[in-house]
Amino acid sequence: MVSQQDLSSIQVINTDSKKISIKLKGVSLEYANALRRICLNGVPIFAIDTVDIIQNTSVIADEDLAHRLGMIPLKTELSRFNEPDSRVMFILDSGDIKSPRTITSADLLTKDEVVKPISDKIPIAYLAPGQRIRFEAYAKLGRGTEHAKWNSANISVLTNTENEDEYVLTVETTGALEPKEIILTGIDELGKRLDEFKEKLGNLKEK
Repeated sequence: MVSQQDLSSIQVINTDSKKISIKLKGVSLEYANALRRICLNGVPIFAIDTVDIIQNTSVIADEDLAHRLGMIPLKTELSRFNEPDSRVMFILDSGDIKSPRTITSADLLTKDEVVKPISDKIPIAYLAPGQRIRFEAYAKLGRGTEHAKWNSANISVLTNTENEDEYVLTVETTGALEPKEIILTGIDELGKRLDEFKEKLGNLKEK
């Protein structure tokens, strides 16, 4: 079985900045599928979770605005943060709009050097003259099992090979993490879950 310490059973087939495909050798289907699911929604990333609307005179309702912000993928550096208390603040103030303008992720300001939108071109709201949006937003680490905005991958697909104990896992990142980091963190997370399960099972036997 693949473990955090032994990665010899993994072969990288191809990889780039958005996607990675690996071959898992000598593992059970159950283990491979568990890793697939963890890579999709079990690896923590940042997403905007709380929005304090100070002013919103746009045609977008406050709830819809908060939802849009939550779905903006944010660059994440897991080594710098610990769950669940890690938070990063963003502020946005469109100011007085003199001519029609689309507010984008480039208008989100933060002091953090790493946790920021993966692109400056993600539209947030279209404002007409006289309209204004002003808010404070807070991003926190979470997992896709709680909400899809914390999914670390767009796709995580497992396919069979000609060999019974070999599978190909393809993971496409949302941009929050590098594809390789999703795989490595997923393996680590799965190892922790298996250890916790063994410990609970051992406690039951002792009783």
